[in-house]
Formats: sequence, C-alpha cells, structure tokens
Amino acid sequence: MRDAGAMIMECQRVLLNARQNIVSELIRFTGNFREWDHLPEQDVHDHQSHSQYYYHTHAKSTDPDYPHNAEHGHFHVFLREKGMPLGIKPSPFHRPQKKADPVSHIVGIIMDDYGVPTGLFTTNRWVTNETWYKAEDVIKMMKRYEIDHTFPSWPVNLWVTNMLRLFRPQIETLLTMRDKTIENWKSRMPNTDILENRDLEVTSMCTISIADQIETVDRFSRLARKSALF
Repeated sequence: MRDAGAMIMECQRVLLNARQNIVSELIRFTGNFREWDHLPEQDVHDHQSHSQYYYHTHAKSTDPDYPHNAEHGHFHVFLREKGMPLGIKPSPFHRPQKKADPVSHIVGIIMDDYGVPTGLFTTNRWVTNETWYKAEDVIKMMKRYEIDHTFPSWPVNLWVTNMLRLFRPQIETLLTMRDKTIENWKSRMPNTDILENRDLEVTSMCTISIADQIETVDRFSRLARKSALF
C-alpha cells in the first residue's frame, strides 16, 4: 500500500508538470467527449492480465439525491474471466446468458471537477451488464488487476492500477456491503430479480482521500516498526 501511494503521487506529479490531471489526460485524446460516452471509446484492456477500465460521466439529474450530481464522472474498473483465479464461478444468485468472456465489475472511482478522486462505489449488476460474482471472489480478483501498457496514457493506467492497491481495505468493505445490500433488498422483495431492479443502482459507497490514506498507512508502518523492536 505504501508503494502504491508513492506511485499514485508520482503519476499525479508528472501530469501536473504538463498542466494535466488524471481526467484531463484522458479527455485530451478525444475531440468530442459527451455524457455517457466511454473514454476511451473501446475501453482500456490489458490482454495479459485481462484487466479493463473506462471513464464516463452521467447526465445531471434534478433529483437532489441522485448520487452522480456532485461529481465530474467516474472510472469503472473490471476484470475479465480469463484473468480470474482458477475455480471462481459466477454466483448462483445470477444465471446470465452464456458470454464469450464474462466480466466482473470491481469498483467505481468518483472524480471531481479537478480530476481528484473523492469516493469509491459498487453497483448493481444491471448498471454495467456484468456477470455477478460473490464479494469474496471479487476480492480475490483484485490481486490480478494490472494495466501494464501505455495506451491511452501510461500515468493514468498506473494510477488506476495502484488505486486498487492503496484503497484495497475500503474496496473489500464496499464489496461485502454490496452483497449485504442485495440480500436486504431480496428479503424485502423475494419475488423480484433484484440484480435487474432499476431502483437500486449504487449498492455501497464511501468517501476517500489519497493524502489521508497515505498518512494512515505511514502511521501504521511506523507503529509496526516500533513493535518489531520490542
């Protein structure tokens, strides 16, 4: 986590030297970026690790409780089946149509208007049309996530990869909460396919701060070193 924090700060530093940030670095590769469009158009794929992500924005809503009103946009981060650990199977809770390459959504990363990450979230199945895997299996997938190439931007790819490492504890908690949210809705509406329920979009969410996370990791590292001396 310490190494991930250092890499994130380095990615942000080199982009700032070019007067860019994580979001503007992606947008500059397109001439007409519109709401809902995937950025980049065909997503970012690593064909070795089978990791994937894209960035997009939502149209603002007049509903004051709409969760995406306060953001510029967000990343959706995935792992495809070919990159998953052996033995992992889709949840029996969801029986999807057979797909050539099923994909699991790991987490969303919320970005503000200045290209700064402010939160993490998980979603219901219908949001990303993913294949549904249990939280404990998605947590296992996280170790496999890596975008190890330069398209469309090396610093952005490194940044996304290391965000999953720096904020691993929060993401694990969010995935567990995601499954609990689904179970709670299912208990209230047993005759409804909750995974397709458009009334349930965001299944868990938390705020984040890179600086605070790095400070916390450093503090625990210092405590661990002191404990090792006694």
